[in-house]
Amino acid sequence: MEDSKIRKRLIIGALAAGLISASAISALLFRSGSAHVPQTRSSGEALVGGPFTLTNHLGETVTDETYSDKYKLFYFGFTYCPDVCPLSLQIMAVALEELGPLNTQIHPLFVTVDPERDTPESLAAYVAQFHPNLIGLTGTVDQIKAVTSAYRVYARKTQDPASAGEYTMDHSSIFYLMAPDGSYVSHFTHVTDPEAMAREITQVLKK
Repeated sequence: MEDSKIRKRLIIGALAAGLISASAISALLFRSGSAHVPQTRSSGEALVGGPFTLTNHLGETVTDETYSDKYKLFYFGFTYCPDVCPLSLQIMAVALEELGPLNTQIHPLFVTVDPERDTPESLAAYVAQFHPNLIGLTGTVDQIKAVTSAYRVYARKTQDPASAGEYTMDHSSIFYLMAPDGSYVSHFTHVTDPEAMAREITQVLKK
């Protein structure tokens, strides 16, 4: 796990160095007084998740049923994201490494909130930088709206002349752990310690 520990130190160092501010993180997690975290029914079942049809980074059409054989760890972001998404995916990658052989029981999924720019080809190059098991998912604008709505993900295009792509995407930054049947299990913020994430996932997988 030596590489894992090194990567974890780099992540913690980035946070400590102020590359991501606490206020920026808070802004990503909360919008207009409304928290972008799972809401619950009176029964305690989270109102998160649902069926979807998307395209993976190999150009194949996939649905929620494609990944129903394992637990799923979702993260929603975009490839032009300058800091939050790379940091979050590094945390996911370290957590998967910490799981060891158990990580074969997880489908790690990166769903773009920027389908206009994130093609299967660009996603393929992007996800390869983080973990060999990471799957990139894109789709039409309507398909992405449907899946972000199902997962209670905030995403909005914001004009940004300084960005390489002329605009950026303002979005919530949360990991969702979902069961093989698509039901909600847990969620993590992108400042979650990867070892803590791995411990919680391990407990779920060993039940």
